Amino acid sequence: MGKPLLEIRNLHKSFGALEVLRGISFDVDEGGVKVLIGPSGSGKSTLLRCINHLETPDDGQIYLAGQQVTPDRSLYDIRSNIGFVFQHFNLFAHLTALGNVSLGPIRVKGTDKDEARELALEMLRSVGMEDKVDAYPAELSGGQQQRVSIARALAMSPKLILFDEPTSALDPELIGDVLDVMMKLAKDGMTMIVVTHEMGFARAVADEVIFMENGRIVEVGTPQHFFDQPDHERTRKFLSKITELYGEKKNRD
Repeated sequence: MGKPLLEIRNLHKSFGALEVLRGISFDVDEGGVKVLIGPSGSGKSTLLRCINHLETPDDGQIYLAGQQVTPDRSLYDIRSNIGFVFQHFNLFAHLTALGNVSLGPIRVKGTDKDEARELALEMLRSVGMEDKVDAYPAELSGGQQQRVSIARALAMSPKLILFDEPTSALDPELIGDVLDVMMKLAKDGMTMIVVTHEMGFARAVADEVIFMENGRIVEVGTPQHFFDQPDHERTRKFLSKITELYGEKKNRD
């Protein structure tokens, strides 16, 4: 058995007096899908931002493919290997879908413009956006923008993609298209860490679900164990609340 693709060891992060991460540790194997769930303020988004150094951890270690991720390493190097799909898309308004997707390979990897265009077309095709290559973000629905942002992450050929609540800003009828793309990525072997409230997605795709609260990991388990027989009362209460808020349907998908 080889080393995990991502190793997180005793990660801590505070903002002033507020301790947001309190000793987080877990591994992600190549091709693995970890789903992080938990109440708002539990540290899930901060954890993702620490993994690719949008935030610098105060203590602890992160290893990607056996190499430590530190502020001294080139941020270009870190972020070209770790894709990030944000809740609010973060597309450049002045660039078309094609321009948004081809920018990273050109700027970060020095890819030739024609080659980057072909790559961007291929990535947009892979997320079902080939008919919108010349559209600007303002001309796209939220779900379409999110699919472009996934294509943008894929264009960098990352080892790992982080998804921070990628469907929470979308209208309900647009969520399915984005989840379908993510499920296809998982089936194709993309290594992923996903922060989400989409329990149907977690049940279908995750190899492990991690429940966080107050900056700590409360419970870890396979989807079957986690949803059907969680060990902790706190986990059971959270899952009950999520079902109440988001309905049963997503748990039957």
